[in-house]
Amino acid sequence: MLLGYNTNGFAHHGLFEAIALLAEIGYRSVAITIDHGALSPREDWRGQLRRLKSNLEDYGMRSVIETGARFLLSPDHKHEPSLVSATLDQRVRRMEFTMHAVRCAAELGSDCVSLWSGTLRQPIPPGEAMTRLASDLGDLANYAAASGVTLGFEPEPGMLIDSMARFQELLALVDAPNLKLTLDVGHLQCQGEVPIAEQVRRWGPRLVNVHLEDMRRGRHEHLMFGEGEIDFPPVLQALAQVGYQGGVHVELSRHSHEAPDAARRAYAFLQPLIERIGSTHG
Repeated sequence: MLLGYNTNGFAHHGLFEAIALLAEIGYRSVAITIDHGALSPREDWRGQLRRLKSNLEDYGMRSVIETGARFLLSPDHKHEPSLVSATLDQRVRRMEFTMHAVRCAAELGSDCVSLWSGTLRQPIPPGEAMTRLASDLGDLANYAAASGVTLGFEPEPGMLIDSMARFQELLALVDAPNLKLTLDVGHLQCQGEVPIAEQVRRWGPRLVNVHLEDMRRGRHEHLMFGEGEIDFPPVLQALAQVGYQGGVHVELSRHSHEAPDAARRAYAFLQPLIERIGSTHG
């Protein structure tokens, strides 16, 4: 596995400044959250993409594309529109944005495009919302497959698909070969889906992307390592046991005010554990 970092934790840095800092620290993968100034479809993303591809190659870094920017598509509603928004126009906007992310991932050779369901904000039956989501997700999976891109679906607390149990329900409706799993370790702790190592072993064959941060049960708050309740060695051991070789990306979006220090502290905590586990399973 490769230790990485999500650029949403560098909200006050330029994209290329953030990646240069991460490479200098020693990170080997980067989760690129498309946002204002970072591959936004409203800006000169093509030129930025060419430069980004060259930079990643120079640094020897892998990548994934993340679609979870807070206010990129709507300045006044966080994470909207989504794949479960009320109107067709809103859902089409999210679809078009995700297809843009797929095009970026294809050009970069990224491991996946990571996405989630969105929050159900209107009173419709959950079954109808699931059917709507499955239909759109199936179309996105087909679009991504045509470009050789994998989707990594992330269960997110507070959203329609908020747990591994709900993700299992979704797979019963759409199970495209390139629909994989973005597993956020902290979300498992938040939702009480523990032991986390058992969840890793169960879902190992579908893993394409991993998010790491500390967290407490019942509170969706991304914390620095050591400030929550997660015992990380068994989690990393389980990832090694299932043969996971992708990026494990630190996600500390609320630490952007201290991003360089946060990235160094996270690296100092995690990299020795990964190296120790790697020597055992190598």
